[in-house]
Amino acid sequence: MRKKLFSLLLCLVLVCSALAQNNAYLAYIENYKKLAVEQMDKYGIPASITLAQGLLESGAGRSFLAVKANNHFGIKTGDSWTGPYVLKDDDARDERFRVYRSVEESYEDHSLFLARRGRYASLFTLRRTDYKGWAKGLKAAGYATNPQYASLLISLIERYDLHRFDLKGGLDKWDMAGGNSVGQTGAGGSLAQNGPLVMRCNGNYYVVARWGDTYASIGKWAGVSERKLRRYNEVPKKMKLQPGDIVYMEKKRTKAARTLKGVYHVLKAGESIHRVAQMYGMKMSTLYKLNGLSANDVPHEGMRLLIR
Repeated sequence: MRKKLFSLLLCLVLVCSALAQNNAYLAYIENYKKLAVEQMDKYGIPASITLAQGLLESGAGRSFLAVKANNHFGIKTGDSWTGPYVLKDDDARDERFRVYRSVEESYEDHSLFLARRGRYASLFTLRRTDYKGWAKGLKAAGYATNPQYASLLISLIERYDLHRFDLKGGLDKWDMAGGNSVGQTGAGGSLAQNGPLVMRCNGNYYVVARWGDTYASIGKWAGVSERKLRRYNEVPKKMKLQPGDIVYMEKKRTKAARTLKGVYHVLKAGESIHRVAQMYGMKMSTLYKLNGLSANDVPHEGMRLLIR
């Protein structure tokens, strides 16, 4: 009886979490769809691509860079930037990211970033309705290091039907139709039908497993082999995926985010070292080293683990 009750409660928590995340994505699209279309009309970049990149890079407007720097696209300072910046660990420690006065300025600079760099020039020969070509082209040109970047963009575009904004008059027709008429699940289907929501932790993309998900099914959806997915998440070959498990789409960082320096995590009943490593997007080996533990040590409730 207790197990059934726990399973029902866990299911409820997962559904509520997924819906909250989904609502955040829908709110972001509603807030910035017109801005994305304006940029498309001005520079020729598909609004669907701009929105999908904004959703991914800013965590639907909730990331550190989005909140503190109005930076919705993770653009670093580079050699030409003379404006203000903030420091954030990314591929290296204390990297400099551009600070904007407004979200509108961030969207404009994103368009200029693509339009003024030769390596993206071939993208502008594509039709603005060719969101798949743009997504693959951005990855090929080196916009992001994540090998699944293109498939993540395409998944978001199709889940939320963002390509409707690429059509001539699409925005006006959509507004006339009543805005969020696709409902609370995006793209006219259930959460289960549309694939998992993509989130970010410590600079890496991840999803939360639902009922019925496996490493194989998530790998197929993300375009990465099950073997790599298991290696990224430090799980053995036969370990089954459980609802609520975090699944990273790429290699985890060696360390937790720098903002967590000196922070301790207190183990709750049933929590493992692996689960804590997943929560903070870091490798298990780092947790062991920081806390003077070995793989043979048995974690227990109340144990304090230094995160960074």
